[in-house]
Amino acid sequence: MLHPAASADLDDLAAFLRTADLTVAALAEPAVRLWLERDDAGAVTATTGFELGVDGEHALIRSVAVRPDLRGAGDGLRLARFALDRAADAGAREAWLFSRRSGGFWQKLSFGPTTTRALAGALPDAHQVQLFRSTGQLDREVAWRRPLPLSVPVSVPVPVPAPPSARASFTA
Repeated sequence: MLHPAASADLDDLAAFLRTADLTVAALAEPAVRLWLERDDAGAVTATTGFELGVDGEHALIRSVAVRPDLRGAGDGLRLARFALDRAADAGAREAWLFSRRSGGFWQKLSFGPTTTRALAGALPDAHQVQLFRSTGQLDREVAWRRPLPLSVPVSVPVPVPAPPSARASFTA
């Protein structure tokens, strides 16, 4: 079962992401929201997350990974959908990501190719964008994007007072 990553999870999370060849930059930053699953022995088996842009309208999907021996059961799609739903819940209207190897996977989730320039323009302050710019990796990346559905907050019904004519009158 997915649970939010806590500071105590970060070392294990970083080690897991390294084995999946995913970026470990800025895992502890407040804008980076991560979730993970562990097996009965406590080993990380899956991760997912996103970084919400400063404008609140764009989210960088990141850290979606499943342990190799558990792949093929649909967990990757479940994890990606979870991150997309949480990003929409946080107010994002557009999801972006970097992926050089998994384009077919992301196309199953309605992502389409875009330019790294467009991604970096939408999310200039994202830690992964800043890292890729500073290392020269940005131009070697492949970028993807898709719109997110509007997340409708659940509202609590507010009681409406009865009209004056329907109110009972009390006399003392």
